[in-house]
Amino acid sequence: MANIGIIGGSGLDNPDILHDPKDIKLGTRYGAPSSPVRTGRMGAHTVHLLARHGREHTIPPTQVNYRANISVLKDLGCDCILTTTAVGSLREDIRRGDLVVLDQFIDFTKHRITTFHETFAPHDPMHTPLADPFDEKLRALLNASCQELGIAHHTKGTVVTIEGPRFSTRAESNMFRLWGADVINMSIAPEAILAGEAGIPYASVAMSTDYDCWKTDEAPVTWDEIMAIFTQNAQKVTDVLIRTIKAFA
Repeated sequence: MANIGIIGGSGLDNPDILHDPKDIKLGTRYGAPSSPVRTGRMGAHTVHLLARHGREHTIPPTQVNYRANISVLKDLGCDCILTTTAVGSLREDIRRGDLVVLDQFIDFTKHRITTFHETFAPHDPMHTPLADPFDEKLRALLNASCQELGIAHHTKGTVVTIEGPRFSTRAESNMFRLWGADVINMSIAPEAILAGEAGIPYASVAMSTDYDCWKTDEAPVTWDEIMAIFTQNAQKVTDVLIRTIKAFA
């Protein structure tokens, strides 16, 4: 049996996937998390579900208290964290509705607190290795779940996280493509960074909802378009999470 944290992103802010759920309100030294934690059972495991942007999606990406979110899941004894996120595709072959099991990120944010370490102990600087920020075991489980469910997915991908809430300019979108990014979002950094500092294995399944604005043969992305695609395909992400958690050992 394991304690598993889930951070639900856009379109999965308040999913009803737990048995015997109850809400618990917890604070941290970094303030309040984005939402009460919904705790319940899934198979043999205890699952703690947190809405990244609040259950009514009222918290913009930069204003998310990422430190409190990771801290409260650590305080609850989570053995790992699985997250979902909506992303824009920077590649022709990553189509709307495709899932991507992320393996790398580029942090292009500018205004976020990216560490728990506000000071160092004397002669003990804390520098966290983060060459591979997404846990390989969790990624393998997510990919296996996609495969078993017959869901179109990409076994790896680099996400670039921008500040938001605005979308990219076309010049930025093309620059991110040149950098080697495959998808773009507004939330993986610093979330993955803080999970790494906290020593909690972390993985994310992303859903492609749009083509950002680099494609000149179609209109640039809008929020309404993102939510329409995510709503149409949200069950796929939910099914992948459920199968992954039940397979967790």
